Amino acid sequence: MINQTSLNKADQVIAHMQSLGDKKQAQHLMRFFKTAPGQYGHGDRFLGIKVPETRRVAAHCKGLSLDEVETLLASEWHEVRLCGLLVLVAQFEALCKNRLIDNPEAVAKRDEIVDFYLSHAHCANNWDLVDLSVYKILGRWLMLPSKYSDGEKLAILDGLAGSDNLWEQRMSIVCTMEPLKHGDVSFTWHYAEWHVLHDHDLMHKAVGWLLREMGKRVSMDELRTFLNIHAEHMPRTTLRYAIEHMSDEERKQWMQK
Repeated sequence: MINQTSLNKADQVIAHMQSLGDKKQAQHLMRFFKTAPGQYGHGDRFLGIKVPETRRVAAHCKGLSLDEVETLLASEWHEVRLCGLLVLVAQFEALCKNRLIDNPEAVAKRDEIVDFYLSHAHCANNWDLVDLSVYKILGRWLMLPSKYSDGEKLAILDGLAGSDNLWEQRMSIVCTMEPLKHGDVSFTWHYAEWHVLHDHDLMHKAVGWLLREMGKRVSMDELRTFLNIHAEHMPRTTLRYAIEHMSDEERKQWMQK
């Protein structure tokens, strides 16, 4: 049982999470998230805490200041960084209630969280850290009032897409999940085209995943239009992900391209 009053400082959160660690689970996670030399997660360290437990910890410390969250994001432990990101998600979502959408103080606070998230993007240095936070913060922010214009928002995402950091590149495409939920395919289309020839398997999967969601959530014809332009030269992994919800016959036709 977590004593909520005991988790109001980052060092208390870290100490509690260290007490939850499981060495056997940590070894499994190190293999799963490819931490060996030469792999994408090289050097990352794990306590051995499953995501639901990390979520429970985050729920009990969602009132942390950004300074305290910064300490979590700077941690050597993967699960502690995830906790920090989940705290940011909770704080951002609390500012997205209908009555706060246009509230000037809420708008300013949302922008502050986004600025903080972007300045600490390098701390989300594996695919789960990106995927569990980015569309709930940056993706939602794209659809909300802000001090940033639509053009400025797009420029910020372009900066992530053009980064030499794999995880920032992944942010640019995965964050487009939220606009898709609102029927807007423009962001997904833009960043899927940007990354369609990317050379990393994790980006092949991310682009294919978001294209699949574009077809599922908005328009299968929109997906077909994209594939008619790009299917012949996109990586096969991307294509397989994108067409998962099509019929067997149609999937075969696309794969033959």
